[in-house]
Amino acid sequence: MAEACALACGVDAGAVSAGTGARAAARYDARRIMPTPAAADPFSMLSEPLLSLARRGEVRHYRKNTLLIEEGDHGDTLYVILAGRLRCFASGDKGREITYGEYGPGEYLGEMSLDGGARSASVETLQPSSCAVITRTTLRQHIAEHPDFAFELIAKLIRRVRAATFSARQLALNDVYGRLVELLNGLAEPRPDGTRVIARRPTHQEMAHRLGCSREMVSRLMADLARGGYAQAHDAQLILRQPLPSRW
Repeated sequence: MAEACALACGVDAGAVSAGTGARAAARYDARRIMPTPAAADPFSMLSEPLLSLARRGEVRHYRKNTLLIEEGDHGDTLYVILAGRLRCFASGDKGREITYGEYGPGEYLGEMSLDGGARSASVETLQPSSCAVITRTTLRQHIAEHPDFAFELIAKLIRRVRAATFSARQLALNDVYGRLVELLNGLAEPRPDGTRVIARRPTHQEMAHRLGCSREMVSRLMADLARGGYAQAHDAQLILRQPLPSRW
């Protein structure tokens, strides 16, 4: 279950700049860390069980396209997302990527790395982001003082394993179009007029990374859906005007 490990991948104490294609091999570029913003309470998006843990960590701010994790590295940190958005992904030998998930405020990454094992995937920032960095020692102290948080951690792992199982099932039993329908239906929100909208329209490359296929394949399928009157791009949004057919 490589996907299960990847969905729960961890982060080391450094960060490297991330670009398109092959990622830089150099460790930790301090220029990628943003100055501390004079914003409202950075912990306001956290649930109560996560709030007390996050306050024990060191808050760091990162620029867009900063690589926080590199697959194969070792580390012992948990990252609690306070602001922004992170992408968890893996890269192949020929530069192709697959996205395991995107995560926002109130979520965290790194719990499965706390056994000292190697990172099973990479993580980068999709936009300027802030995280509370928690070490393994700090997490152990927190669980000793708040034993109920262990159940929160276990529940998170169970949810991610279930998501990984569903992802593996989709890849094995569903074709690319079927996976595209599942992705669009999962992202869309209903509107009063009966249509559905995806507020931030993902690029074809982003969808290809999540579907495990080529960008060209996504472009062909999306063009077909547009010609059929099912999907329409509008500014930064994608509008689904009618239910997507189960088969194409």
